[in-house]
Amino acid sequence: MAHDLPGWVAELTDPRRAQTLEELADRLVPLAEHAIDVSRRLQALLNELNDPFRREALYGRVERLKSRAGEALDEIAAEIGASGESRIEKIWADWIERAGPGERDAVKVRELRRRLETDVVPVLTEQQQAVATQVAARTSAALEEATQTLLTRVEELAKAVTDLIHEVLPLAREGLTLASRISALSSRARKTGRGPIPDELQELGAETSRAFDEAVARLELEWAALGARSATVRAALRGAEETAFSHVTTAMTLCVEDLAPDHVKVLNEAEERANELYDELSQS
Repeated sequence: MAHDLPGWVAELTDPRRAQTLEELADRLVPLAEHAIDVSRRLQALLNELNDPFRREALYGRVERLKSRAGEALDEIAAEIGASGESRIEKIWADWIERAGPGERDAVKVRELRRRLETDVVPVLTEQQQAVATQVAARTSAALEEATQTLLTRVEELAKAVTDLIHEVLPLAREGLTLASRISALSSRARKTGRGPIPDELQELGAETSRAFDEAVARLELEWAALGARSATVRAALRGAEETAFSHVTTAMTLCVEDLAPDHVKVLNEAEERANELYDELSQS
């Protein structure tokens, strides 16, 4: 198969194929390095799995939720303000359109503007502030609830991850212990001298090779499973964040929908008042 390694790889890395003490020592070295490598990779993955639950990460997650909620609230406030401004622009455009040629002099325009800013704009401004205040209050309550839910979910997930780390960490240490054992056997083989391998060392080499195969297989399998679990944890944390933010934005949307009829009513009343002012000025 395309992914099979050349035959000489096993020849140079399997202590059971060694014929001399030097060959035995040489073949044990890469085994020790391999055990160390897989153990370190497993430990690194454990650290990565734990990183999202550190205090700084937790603080950042909450602050990110608050920041996003603040941005959404600013957008709604801007839309509320824009609705009042657009109505003022419409009123002013209607006044100019309805005014005859003789009424378009500078004095008449200034008086129209003054009456508009005195009698109509304050009403719209007060309405905008009232709506914005109610939306902000509803948002604050939703944000507090969403934050608490988010923290609870993160805490539950953190407990599960901590249990998993405590379960897997001994395996990573097992790999380092095995590497130390292999290195010690390699050193012993070199110190024994040259020539054929004594039966005792031959048996130890074969036993160590079997232990290596079993341990590394477990570590590699655990590393692969842990990688998948780490991806699931990251997805869960992201999902918890998005759900919390959706809770806040849903509360905002419902609040705006509840307030919309009264808001539109005030805008319409303001426009009616503006038309009354125009009629008064036209008759004066």
